[in-house]
Amino acid sequence: MVGHDSAADVYRQALPVILVSLVAGLFAGTLLGTETMRDGIESVPGILLLLPAFLATRGGVYGSLGARLSSGLHQGLIDPRFEWNERLRNAIVASFLNGMIVSVFIAVLAWAILLALGRGGSLIELVIILSVAALLSAFAMLGVLLTVIFKGYRRGLDPDNVIGPVVTTVGDVFGVAFLLVGIAVAGVVL
Repeated sequence: MVGHDSAADVYRQALPVILVSLVAGLFAGTLLGTETMRDGIESVPGILLLLPAFLATRGGVYGSLGARLSSGLHQGLIDPRFEWNERLRNAIVASFLNGMIVSVFIAVLAWAILLALGRGGSLIELVIILSVAALLSAFAMLGVLLTVIFKGYRRGLDPDNVIGPVVTTVGDVFGVAFLLVGIAVAGVVL
């Protein structure tokens, strides 16, 4: 892989991903507008409050992982073939744990804000919803992220040019979808 991409190379690599990202972002917005999501928002106090933070952390946590893996590839610390080694395992486990812990923290913080505002809400319900959504989105995001980074790198794409839009888009789409799953699971459990 060439050490320094020209502006045209960056543009050529990033534009298709950004276009797909736009379409997927519209799909995530469509999911938010569904009757099922509106019912979920109405039935679970705090969902709309925690939604932006939850989606932002998907991009933050897994974007950091993507940057770490991209740097490792460029520095030769990570083999371009997906190979389960200590460096890769540690990066994935740390990202997974960060995503789960931050999601529970978001649920607790949203519940505390609801209390401060004098509104009702169930801490256990919010924790269940975000735990389910975080777990499912972690598996989905890790699968997509690892595939894009390793396959793209082997095909000559610089992961630095494509991983940002991929992570944020996948985080938004799967984050919204899996919040709906979390709401459904919490409804069954509680």
